[in-house]
Amino acid sequence: MAEKKSEHITHDSENVSEKEQQITDSLEEITETGIEEIEEVPEEEEEENIEEEVDIIPLKVKSTQLNEFDWSNYSKKGNVYSESEKNNFESKYNKTLSTIVENQVIDGTVISMNKREVVINIGYKSEGVVSLNEFRYNPDLKTGDTVEVYIESQEDKKGQLILSHKKARALRSWDRVNAALENNEIIKGFIKCRTKGGMIVDVFGIEAFLPGSQIDVKPIRDYDAFVGKTMEFKVVKINHEFKNVVVSHKALIEAELEQQKKDIISKLEKGQVLEGTVKNITSYGVFIDLGGVDGLIHITDLSWGRVNHPEEIVKLDQKLNVVILDFDDEKKRIALGLKQLTPHPWDSLDQNLKVGDRVNGKVVVMADYGAFVEITTGVEGLIHVSEMSWSQHLRSAQEFFKVGDTIEAQILTLDREERKMSLGIKQLKPNPWENVEQKYAIGSKHKAKVRNFTNFGVFVEIEEGVDGLIHISDLSWTKKVKHPGEFTNINDDIDVVVLEIDKENRRLSLGHKQLEENPWDVFETIFTPLSIHEGTIIEVMDKGAIVALPYGVEGFVTPKHMVKADGTHAKIDEKLDFKVIEFSKVNKRIILSHSRIFEDAKKAEEGAKRTGEEISYKATKKPKSNMEKTTLGDITDLAAIKNEMVENEKKVEMHEDDIQDNEKKIANNQSEE
Repeated sequence: MAEKKSEHITHDSENVSEKEQQITDSLEEITETGIEEIEEVPEEEEEENIEEEVDIIPLKVKSTQLNEFDWSNYSKKGNVYSESEKNNFESKYNKTLSTIVENQVIDGTVISMNKREVVINIGYKSEGVVSLNEFRYNPDLKTGDTVEVYIESQEDKKGQLILSHKKARALRSWDRVNAALENNEIIKGFIKCRTKGGMIVDVFGIEAFLPGSQIDVKPIRDYDAFVGKTMEFKVVKINHEFKNVVVSHKALIEAELEQQKKDIISKLEKGQVLEGTVKNITSYGVFIDLGGVDGLIHITDLSWGRVNHPEEIVKLDQKLNVVILDFDDEKKRIALGLKQLTPHPWDSLDQNLKVGDRVNGKVVVMADYGAFVEITTGVEGLIHVSEMSWSQHLRSAQEFFKVGDTIEAQILTLDREERKMSLGIKQLKPNPWENVEQKYAIGSKHKAKVRNFTNFGVFVEIEEGVDGLIHISDLSWTKKVKHPGEFTNINDDIDVVVLEIDKENRRLSLGHKQLEENPWDVFETIFTPLSIHEGTIIEVMDKGAIVALPYGVEGFVTPKHMVKADGTHAKIDEKLDFKVIEFSKVNKRIILSHSRIFEDAKKAEEGAKRTGEEISYKATKKPKSNMEKTTLGDITDLAAIKNEMVENEKKVEMHEDDIQDNEKKIANNQSEE
């Protein structure tokens, strides 16, 4: 057994020696070829090999080479460096790498670029790749530029470092935008698209608004030309509540232009002629670019003639000479003129032109009070509406002309110093009042047109320029007209007869009722006092009622005479018999009574009865000689009262005649006015 064990040990020793030799050869090979060329052995295989090697080596049997071999280094992929050397190398290598944390924003350096990707070094053991689309706002990106990136992942499945420039910009954008506003910093932005009133600009990943007025100092006509461009901007406003950012490109060049303006304005003088370019056209004038500073030509300073819109005179981008009329150093305003470069048309007006001459012109402006007529360019005259027609009824000038009409007129006044001219067209026709006495003799009959009403009469026009008044009392013989509107209408034709002519004041007194004979001569024989006629109540008033009688005449009845036999009052549209108690031819008045019909009948019956009784009494008894004659005294008193009433009626009639005469005088005066 001992021999067997000894043989076994000897055999094992031989095996160990062989293993040691193999290890020694491997170490030498490692030394020669280097660690990197050693083929990688799976961990499980290494552990199994080591276990096998350890198991077969007796603890008591160790050679010198075996004791010197570092088994721990060999199990760790063959590292032959000592612990101190390894720590030294590891420290140096770690210093070349950056410590990074995912979801962090750091700066990196562009080390290479192609058409699709940008390779960025952030100091990590591997570089990151970012899509070139994330840098489209910066077309000037080049190798060596420092950019900010966001670490999404240290390694993906392929061991690639994942970075994003877009996310990094978004995280830092608001800080950078606020800093740009505070520090008045100039930033770059990419114009993405057009929107209402301006453009959308990508600034640090934020969509900012660029107003159209802030693109350039000159008005922009084609906004689409700026889409897709990268430009420099200044942040002018930030709304933190709504996350709105407003940028301006114009602000970058305004400072330079402001200095140019000061230099230009300091050299300006009134009356100086400069060349400029039409920059903008508005309804009130034209803005001219004088090379860094703008001036305004008001529409009235474009031409000596009438200008409806500046586009009739100038066009955009047109170059022209202008004269400086005035300027304001503080407000930086410059007033320019174009027409002042040419002589005033009044200075070249025909010297032989005088008052009374006839001229032709074109209507350029219409107003309610008249029309402006251009005789030549820059020379105008006014035709007042009162000089357009001989008619006394002033109308609107639009009834005679319209803008663009070519007319002939007569010069009424001409002031070359004040440069004013008044014209007239009615003077081209004969004055109708020159032969009015022959054409419209007193008593002649004519047809006229109703033009206007007043409380006292009707104004009519016989022909253009010849007007007359029909007094309200001269409208009808029979009807009591309270207002002319009851008798006729505006623009109606009416037959008239000339009653009176006042050539000096240009007035005609006309009548309508005079076309017929006075029917009151006939009425006097028909409507005799105490005669009874049938009539219809057509109007009821507080003081009485109007009664329509035969032959178209009207009468008046007081309330106490409207009482019927049954004690009730007569009503409107009621047809009754009326007794004439008064007839006045002069005043054209008939006073009626319905109650007097049955009252007089009752009195007659009572009188007849009393007379019969008196006769019977006288037959039986003789009257005493000294008996009072009361009946005759009463009759005398009644006669006196009647005479007094007649006198009062005459006075009233005379007073009413005076009133009518005064009304006619007032009407004539108002007609003259």
